[in-house]
Amino acid sequence: VQLQASGGGLVQAGGSLRLSCEASGRTFSTYTMAWSPQAPGKEREFVAAINWSGHRIFYAESVKGRFTISINNAKTTVDLQMNSLTAEDTAVYYCAAGGTLPSFRPTILGTYDVWGQGTLVTVSS
Repeated sequence: VQLQASGGGLVQAGGSLRLSCEASGRTFSTYTMAWSPQAPGKEREFVAAINWSGHRIFYAESVKGRFTISINNAKTTVDLQMNSLTAEDTAVYYCAAGGTLPSFRPTILGTYDVWGQGTLVTVSS
């Protein structure tokens, strides 16, 4: 599977953006999908994940109540709705697919085995 992230851009603090991650090659069926921002000079961090059925969802504490992850019925696109953005949310956002490794854990980025290119989100204060 190949992943293509889109939807990044420049937004003012307090604003919203919706990111999309589209799969090609196969659907997300059997995968768990995650979004992971990487701020300048920092490591990638986990913010949200959703399993292929959409019934298991995980959020980092820092984004609970502000970000919403969702998967479309065709299991080909995973979105991240981001509200109440702050300057601290500025980062390149990557999407990832995982679940094929025995060591897989939905909130552990190192266990995801497919990564897309990132999309830049810039929040101006």
